[in-house]
Amino acid sequence: MVMGVPTVKRKSQNYLLGTLNSLIYELSPEERKKCVIVVFIAEVEEGYVNKLVEHLQNTYSYEIQSGLLEIISPSANFYPDLSNLKETFGDTQQRVRWRTKQNLDYSFLMMYAQAKGVFYLQLEDDIIATPNYLQTMINFAEQQPSGDWLTLEFSQLGFIGKLFKSPDLTFVIEFIIMFYKDKPIDWLLDHILWVKVCNPEKDAKHCDRQKANLRIRYKPSLFQHVGTHSSLIGKLQPLKDKDFKKELLHKGHSNPTAELVCSLKIYQQHSLEKAYQGNDFFWAFTPMVGDFIKFRFYQPLKIERYLFRSGNMEHPGDKFFNTTVEVLPADKSEFDKNFLHKNITKYLKYQETEDGYYRIGEFRNGIAEGEVDASIGKIEAIRLFVLSKSPVWVLLSEIFIKPAA
Repeated sequence: MVMGVPTVKRKSQNYLLGTLNSLIYELSPEERKKCVIVVFIAEVEEGYVNKLVEHLQNTYSYEIQSGLLEIISPSANFYPDLSNLKETFGDTQQRVRWRTKQNLDYSFLMMYAQAKGVFYLQLEDDIIATPNYLQTMINFAEQQPSGDWLTLEFSQLGFIGKLFKSPDLTFVIEFIIMFYKDKPIDWLLDHILWVKVCNPEKDAKHCDRQKANLRIRYKPSLFQHVGTHSSLIGKLQPLKDKDFKKELLHKGHSNPTAELVCSLKIYQQHSLEKAYQGNDFFWAFTPMVGDFIKFRFYQPLKIERYLFRSGNMEHPGDKFFNTTVEVLPADKSEFDKNFLHKNITKYLKYQETEDGYYRIGEFRNGIAEGEVDASIGKIEAIRLFVLSKSPVWVLLSEIFIKPAA
């Protein structure tokens, strides 16, 4: 699956990071191996592009290195002269130029993405995604009784959440390039369907039935439009998809019995105990240096893996930054002996704290996950430790500590 996210410079507010946080946050480790998110910076102002690229590289270094996220931008030569376009459908020259460039942006992104995957998903830079969106789309595509469909729609708004088979993009791109000056992209898509299946000698109802075989709608919508300020200067666009249903804002697991200790100030009733039991998310005020969350097991046990996910669909920015995952071995001498004799490299990697914990991981883009080396032996406690003051509140929407079998 290739997900295309075009983005342009907005005068008042930028929604891109929130969109990427939502898309990435809802992907499981297995799903991240099945997809790539392509951010298309549809600007030619070199200073702006370089600044945004640097910001994305700093924020999503792990996702870029792993191949999950790619960033592209066009040459200024890609765009023709858009200064003297014909005004149509009552639109101003400014609006005609905006929608014309937008059509070219879509075509550029599709051309780049076509060879990268089996499916292509068109998104925007101001949306949020529902949980399990990727597998839901793949399942829906595979369940179609016929492969004759042109697009599967996972949102009723504009050009959001439109899924294509990669080979079909050739026809779509060619159509857009032919008529990019004439109409907005969602109108062009409807015309593509008309050209393919509608009989001029039949009535409109017959045409609609035929088009319904090529454009198949999934409900409820998997993506919601959250932007208010359009990329068209001065335009407010508070559109909401009425078919979008909010899913759970937390995910529960069966975790081992433990004593929970937390130095953070809890917000309202969103306690750590409820989050650990899977009944709610944990939400706290801005962490300071030295704040911690500790899970002390009543009986030391071996841990196979862990997952701590911060932020959720409604608050994707409330993530843990510069926070480590630490373990307290039940028998430090056994820990030292195992690593000193078997794997000195790993031993040196696990930095020991002043109070005897060992750092085995850290939060990257709001998520800390990993396997726990069996040589560590039984663990008395796991701790999340804050190394620097956070710029935001923090929210844990998923806590998963899996004991070894």
